[in-house]
Amino acid sequence: MSSSRWQDSAEALALPLLALAAGLALFGVFVWLHGHNPLQAWTLLFLGAFGDSFSIQNTLQRAAPLMLTALCVALPARAGLTIIGGEGALVLGGLAAAALPYALPLPAGSAGTAMLLLAAALAGAVWIALAGWLRQWRGVNETISSLLLGYLAIALFKHGVEGALRDPASLNKPSTLPLADELRIGTIGGNWLYDVHWGLVFGIVLCVLAAIWLAATTHGFATRVVGGNPRAAQLVGLPATRLIVTACALGGAAAGLAGGIEVAAVHTSANASLIVGLGYTGILVSFVARHQPLAIVPVAILFGGFLAAGSLLQRRMGLPDASVQVLMGFCFVFILASEAWRGRLGELFVLRKPPLGTTPAAA
Repeated sequence: MSSSRWQDSAEALALPLLALAAGLALFGVFVWLHGHNPLQAWTLLFLGAFGDSFSIQNTLQRAAPLMLTALCVALPARAGLTIIGGEGALVLGGLAAAALPYALPLPAGSAGTAMLLLAAALAGAVWIALAGWLRQWRGVNETISSLLLGYLAIALFKHGVEGALRDPASLNKPSTLPLADELRIGTIGGNWLYDVHWGLVFGIVLCVLAAIWLAATTHGFATRVVGGNPRAAQLVGLPATRLIVTACALGGAAAGLAGGIEVAAVHTSANASLIVGLGYTGILVSFVARHQPLAIVPVAILFGGFLAAGSLLQRRMGLPDASVQVLMGFCFVFILASEAWRGRLGELFVLRKPPLGTTPAAA
């Protein structure tokens, strides 16, 4: 590997790590200003995420949907778009999975579950592809349109859950009818994963497949060309519109699948518990991973651990459970700020060689 590529790789790793460290440091100041010990808070974050088998299982269960919602950001980003509407795709995916038994008699077992998940993925794919279509055919900014489409999706979700699809037995918390037992997704099992559902495997496998698609297929390569150099893509005649909409659809399918898995594995029905910001946290996961599908897996586990540690901070230190949202907000700000140092971080540590024909003093 050349020196330039080595520096680029080192920078790609160093910038997110420095941003996370800065976010944790600022979170320590935040905790200290509220009269608590920052060292204790940092320790509890680690223990709540990875301290024992129960914490690890809680972390992995929370990380599963984050992998999929992060792909909703990462795949369009590799095509040059900034999509932040994964929350909308997730809730519509969950609604589609919960509503399908109303419309069709589903076969029992894995075939029926597969149909639920396919409906969820299709709902998410159509929703995010719409943002890509608006960008390419109407010139609408995809960041704004995907955000507004997310709000619209949440409104449609509430309308369905509280209206035509509402289970009459759900009084205080409107929900759809619960899924039949044979349609639900079970847990992986084993000593360490007995409480972790199969959504974790879906997330890891799809991240690996996305990485292979981008790195080892002509379609993925063309998508990267469109995202990295639109002018070059135009000169060589690549179908930019089709590639961009496809990348959006694939990302939306991942987020919709996350919603379907949450319904089939966790909540057993569609209700307000599905709207907890998993799509928005996926934005942070993708940016920390620099939109690299393989890097999404460890980053999702890290932030799943932060979410899992919130209850421990509440019990041991009296901090609100939402304190971890403050931590993730700090991290997001520093991640965005770190982009200003892309290509410049090496200047702080690497001594540049003087131009040829000059002495070091003259340089």
